[in-house]
Amino acid sequence: MPERTELRLTPQRGAVLEVLKAAADHPTAAEVYERVRVAAPGIGSATVYRALALLVATGHALELSLGDGTAARYDANTSRHDHAVCERCGRAVDIDQPVPDGMVAEIARRSGFTITGYDLQFRGLCPECQSGGAGQGPGRRQ
Repeated sequence: MPERTELRLTPQRGAVLEVLKAAADHPTAAEVYERVRVAAPGIGSATVYRALALLVATGHALELSLGDGTAARYDANTSRHDHAVCERCGRAVDIDQPVPDGMVAEIARRSGFTITGYDLQFRGLCPECQSGGAGQGPGRRQ
């Protein structure tokens, strides 16, 4: 995670950041754009995409690549945390369970790597997809 640096928070950037802070579902850029348009109807998609890139570059947001060629998702929670990702609908939720003491040091020792950070990603099916929730299926994104 990049260290947080100063950022001039324009009204547009502020609107994008507020959408991210209010989101619990790790939205895609397109979903952020749709949500920002509610608060700022005149905002353009290019402005939202540039704001997201700048928020990530300055450490005010995270860009999550959740695999399988899916669209990147965004998270305003920049503290170290991991994710569980649904393989069917793409839903991602935060996991705030720390790894056991000494685990990272042991992995570094065994691999020979100097570990500077890590991001665990658990994959499976969310509760709604497990129960056969309506409208769920491969490629369906929340």
